[in-house]
Amino acid sequence: MTYFRSNVDEMASYVPGEQPKRGTQIIKLNSNENPYPPSPAALAVLRNIDGEWLRRYPEPYGEEFRQATSKVLGVPSDWIIVGNGSDELLNLVIRACAEPGRKVVYPMPTYVLYRTLSQMQAAEIVEIPYKEDYSLPLEKLIAANGAVTFIASPNSPSGHVVAMNDLQNLANRLSGVLVIDEAYVDFAEENALNLVKEHANVFVIRTLSKGYSLAGLRLGFGVANPKLLDGLFKVKDSYNIDAIACAVGAATITDQAYKNACVAKIKASRTQLAKDLQKLGFRIWSSQTNFLLAQPPQDNAEYLYQKLKQRRILVRYFKQPGLDNKLRITVGTNEQNHALVEAMIELLGTGKQ
Repeated sequence: MTYFRSNVDEMASYVPGEQPKRGTQIIKLNSNENPYPPSPAALAVLRNIDGEWLRRYPEPYGEEFRQATSKVLGVPSDWIIVGNGSDELLNLVIRACAEPGRKVVYPMPTYVLYRTLSQMQAAEIVEIPYKEDYSLPLEKLIAANGAVTFIASPNSPSGHVVAMNDLQNLANRLSGVLVIDEAYVDFAEENALNLVKEHANVFVIRTLSKGYSLAGLRLGFGVANPKLLDGLFKVKDSYNIDAIACAVGAATITDQAYKNACVAKIKASRTQLAKDLQKLGFRIWSSQTNFLLAQPPQDNAEYLYQKLKQRRILVRYFKQPGLDNKLRITVGTNEQNHALVEAMIELLGTGKQ
């Protein structure tokens, strides 16, 4: 006996990175969280919460945050939709556009939640492998011509940015919605925001979880032509953004100087961590994110993952083809990164460098 639709029975749940209990003494480099605290402006808002904010329903479209984001990005506020994390916005696109007989297309490996959300709607899923150098399988993606095409740029777990010419080509030639997932854009050298102004089928999604240190708040936003947003608003929950998240998010995104300073520190640490791991024989892929994709010299990624966990250092291991000999390592503070490298030296038996 089952209570569920057949496609739900058949699907596997999305498995997020391990989240140890608060207060656990552990070096957590597995979920790509920012190692630095949120903006002081955000914390000031939390310290001054008015109980009236909690008594009343919040503004249904997150208007305070929309206005702040509009000023920062230079796009009209009615081109912005706010979500309970960027994951909710991914879900809205699937709910609005996907169903049995309609295709959801994306290159692999990438964010596996795309698959989970598509399975929930029983949509036809087309996964097209990236080339070995992570260049985009452009013509195959175009030929698949999905109702929704997801491109994460920068991509996880590879860390690479998709060439702007390829994104432009997709936008020009696809008849469905092109979702450009820019969760890690704050660490990248370029972004696709201008494509939204040029193409009515492009939806750029961002989050405050990574660059802004607000993973625990659950706040993301998307930018698209209002005609596209109209359909997404139809399937949005009535009050999907709480009043506290909206106020904290508005203060946070306005404080660009603080965010940029934290991002600069992470980029510098990323460069140093990559060099340190390469000295140990790791293959490191070039990254425009706050993490590194690292292949151990002995291809023993799962062993290292388990041994690091025993030492209270968490990294991410994916037991799937193409990734089962690699680790995804979040860039932490310099002290955290140093502890990771010292543990790796011992585990690899290479001795001090």
